[in-house]
Amino acid sequence: MRRAATIVAVATVTAGLLAGCGGRQDAPRTDAGGAVTCEMTQDARVGIATGNATGVYFALGNAYADQVAQATGGTVKATAAETGASVQNIQQLVAGTYQVAFSLADTAADAVLGTGGFDGKKQPVQALSRLYPNYTQVIVRTGANISSVADLRGKRVSTGSPKSGTEVIAQRVLTAAGIDPDRDISAQRLDLTKTVDGMKDGSIDAMFFSGGLPTPGITDLFTSAGDKVRFLDIADLAPKLRTVNPVYEPGTIPAATYGLPADAATIVVPNVLLVRDDLDANLACVLTKTLFDRKPQLEQANSAAKGITRDTARETAPVPLHRGAEHALTN
Repeated sequence: MRRAATIVAVATVTAGLLAGCGGRQDAPRTDAGGAVTCEMTQDARVGIATGNATGVYFALGNAYADQVAQATGGTVKATAAETGASVQNIQQLVAGTYQVAFSLADTAADAVLGTGGFDGKKQPVQALSRLYPNYTQVIVRTGANISSVADLRGKRVSTGSPKSGTEVIAQRVLTAAGIDPDRDISAQRLDLTKTVDGMKDGSIDAMFFSGGLPTPGITDLFTSAGDKVRFLDIADLAPKLRTVNPVYEPGTIPAATYGLPADAATIVVPNVLLVRDDLDANLACVLTKTLFDRKPQLEQANSAAKGITRDTARETAPVPLHRGAEHALTN
């Protein structure tokens, strides 16, 4: 099913079937009272770049695609695809493979500023909304003699999928602890499913994953491995990470999230929902309006969606808010 979703999303663009995008700058329509209607008058196909199959992006992305189709009566046909997440998502969003992409806020900031992995090239992306917070989940095997990030030196560490937001954060956390991620660890650049399998069978000593709570794959790991794995406290590294990007904040993973005996201190970064800056304003308006009108349905797919609020929706700087999203959030 995931493979089919990807094929559909790519074929949508390849066949040139996308309507309502491609550089048009129509103003969102208004009714007689001046209120924005956020209506599409022609069919549109939208591919949504999510993340690993056992992560929150994928769960919410599929639910969001369903709700967009239902909210528009099928006028907007949305399809979610499994991807490697943030960096890859933005690259494929800009290339036109997808029209909407989930991303970590730090990676999105790198994109619009042309920093980090974007090699000085500012990317033409804007935001529909800030989403829920992501928690940097660093987990170690209890028998691996690891009590701090510094102890990861010489260990087999999964830093996440290549070109993912997890990989970006993992490398920055390691660097903040004085570890060279290219030389001081045996880096395993694996997606969440393979990472969890490696933690279970002992082929990996530690792992990083940035995701909402609860992350299904992490739930599976703690359920299966029990006290053979535990969270690593990394909150003390937040000040160093904030010198790289101010979006990083200390946070807490509540014990009840995964049925553990104690809370875990960590580093938190928000997520954003991105589009190209030339996306049709009416389509952007519809997509943003659906995100909030159908929020209860998204919460049923994963409780992380409870963190999506209108109060923080506009807090996407330095990523500009798309003008179609601005109209949706104003009314």
